[in-house]
Order: sequence, then structure tokens, then C-alpha cells
Amino acid sequence: MRFRDFHRNIKIRIIETFASRLVGSMVLPFMTIYLATHFGTKLAGLLMLINVGVGIIMSLIGGYFGDQFGRRKIMLTAETLRFAAFFTMMISNSPWFESPELTFMMMTLNSICWGLAGPANQAMLIDVSTPEQRNLMYSITYWANNLSIAVGGIAGAFFFQHYLFELFMVLSIVTAAIVVVVYLFIEESYYPIKTEKRPGQHVFQLFRTYKSVMQDRLFVWFVLAGILVLSMEFQLTSYIGIKLTEEMPTQHFLFWDIDGITMTGLLRSENTILVAMLVLFVSRFVDTMKDRMVLTMSCLVFTLGYAFIAFSNNIWLLFIMMAVLTIAEVFRVPVQQSYMAAIPPEESRSAYMAFSGLQFNLSMLIVSLTVTLSGFFSSVVMGCILTLIGLTGTFIFYLISPQLDQRKLTAAKKAG
Repeated sequence: MRFRDFHRNIKIRIIETFASRLVGSMVLPFMTIYLATHFGTKLAGLLMLINVGVGIIMSLIGGYFGDQFGRRKIMLTAETLRFAAFFTMMISNSPWFESPELTFMMMTLNSICWGLAGPANQAMLIDVSTPEQRNLMYSITYWANNLSIAVGGIAGAFFFQHYLFELFMVLSIVTAAIVVVVYLFIEESYYPIKTEKRPGQHVFQLFRTYKSVMQDRLFVWFVLAGILVLSMEFQLTSYIGIKLTEEMPTQHFLFWDIDGITMTGLLRSENTILVAMLVLFVSRFVDTMKDRMVLTMSCLVFTLGYAFIAFSNNIWLLFIMMAVLTIAEVFRVPVQQSYMAAIPPEESRSAYMAFSGLQFNLSMLIVSLTVTLSGFFSSVVMGCILTLIGLTGTFIFYLISPQLDQRKLTAAKKAG
């Protein structure tokens, strides 16, 4: 299986997503600093919370729309609105005009667009791929996302403060190009049965759709396990970062003295670099192994790796365990996403993808709780709690893996 064997939509989406995330990562991760500068820290936190809430709600609505009206139509609408948002943000931060209020409004519009387009994007990738292609497809996607975010984040750190107008200009140009590409080259992958519904009927149907999704017990357990395992990753820049800052003594490493804050940044950089280096290489081995074993064992190693990091302050052990758990992460992600692609029925794929997208936000909720708990418990107790969270997610994956294999086999038969 090779990249050139993919459907045209997949090739375009991988290249387009890499470009948009590369430029977006130069700007969007730093907008919290922008809001804090213009509105103060307290109000900035509230504004970001509003943004996240709007994104969650619109993701659920976008998942419903993608199944009701087709993927391409929703994607094109969202990308057009996103271009309008970035263009307005460019004007609102130009040498001639500045409006933080308008900038925040357009940030919210961008969150709406991500919510609308995200589930349709994911559903389209499933629509036009075969079960045999998905491990490689998700490996390439994962590699491209990590590389674009890493490079974009580094560039943004240098240019955001003094070249914000120019960055928004580049972002607007890239988004305009994406609108053209989606309009001219992306093919519709799903044609729903056309029915006339009044607005009230759509609201009723939306709730009925997600009620049906929640009744898929295999899917709910799969998402729950994903939330628990993913929360381990987010602990690095939250509880683990706090623990290292407070408890790790400054240590000499090669030619530098490393403290806890620096160590947190180095571990994150190590993870990003290793993912970019290893993911395509590892994908060759994934296809020769049983998905059930890969998912369970990689989650176990991933969890134990973070457990060692949560307990240790030794710089060498921290670096070694980050390398080990990153290898496990590279094995886990494409297989987990491939299983996810096999679960939803064709007519509800966008809705399932929207619900699955809540894993990020719910994982961050767990992270927030662990940070709060760290104020009451010792680092040893907190390390045990984190380990228990990850092991619980791993155990759930182990229990449902036979059903996942059956669902994947059924999806392969339908595709064939």
C-alpha cells in the first residue's frame, strides 16, 4: 500500500491539512497570550472557555449536518466562513486598524468552522478509504499533523509578537487556496437521502441521532477508553510539568544545567521530534501485527511510560521513558483511529466522528481534576492515580478488542 494508491480526496486532504495546520500553528496557539494582553488574564480565561464551549456544540451540530447534507457541502461552507474570519482578523490587526473585540469574534467564528468541518472531514476520509488503507492513511495524517504543528509552533514563537498582521495575511491566503481546492477538486463522498425538514424537525432529529450514537455501547466504551489513555499525554504540560517544576532539582546534562521547567519543554520537544521521525517507519510493522495486540500493548507501554515520568525526577530516566512511550504512541494512534473508522454505520459517520471528537475536551477535564487533586495529595499518590487512569483505559480496550475486531471484519466485508 502506497500514498499514490489513495483516493484523490485523501491525498488532497493530507496536503491541505498539513499546509493549514502549519500556518495556523504560527498563530492560533498564541492567541491566549493575545487575549490576556488586551483583556487581562481573568477575562482571557473566560473568553477561551466560551470559545471551547462553542466549538464543542458546533462539532455536534456539524456531525449531524455532515450526515444530513453531505460532507463536501459542509466543508466548503466552513472553509469559506473560515477565510472570512481570518481575513477580518488580518484587517483587525493591521497597521491601520486594531480591534481586539472583533478579533475575538472572528476567533469564535473560526471555532464554529472547525466544529462544522471536523466531523465531515473525518467521515470523508472513511468514506473513500478501505480498511486495508486506514492504518497507513492515519499514520501519514498523524505524521503530517505533528510535523506541521512542531514547525509552525517554532516559527510562531519567533514571528507572532512582531509580525501578527503578516501571519494573518499568510493564513488568509492559504485558507483562500483551500476554498478553491475544495470547490474544484474534492469529490462528494456521501449522498444522503434528500428529505424536506422544518427547523424544528432538524432539532428533533439531531437529538435522536446522538441518542442513537449513545446507544452503541461498543462505541461509548471505545471513546471512554480513548479519553482515559489520551489524558495521560496531556498530563505532561499540566500536572507532570508542575511536579517537575516544584520537585526536580537542577541537573547537569551534557553542556547544560536543566531545571524542571526546561525539562518539561525538552520532553515535549523529544516527543514531537520522535513522532515525526518514527511514525512512517513504524507503520510498516503495524500491518504485519494483529491490531488487537498492537492497541492493547501500546496503551500499556504508553501508560507505564508516563507512570515512570510521574514518579521520577532523574533526567536520564525521563528522557529514556519519553522515548519508550513515544514509540508506543506511534504504534497506538493509527490502529486506534483505524478501529474508530470501522465502528460507525455509513449514514451516521459524521455524528460518530463529532462525538469521538469530544475525547480531547473530556481528557482536558480529567487533567484539570488531577491538577486540583495535586493540591491535596503527595506526588506519590498522584503518580498512582495517573497510573490507575491509564491502566483503566488500557483494560477497557483489552475487554472490547474482540468486539472491535468483529466490527472491523464486518466493515471490511461491506467495503468489499
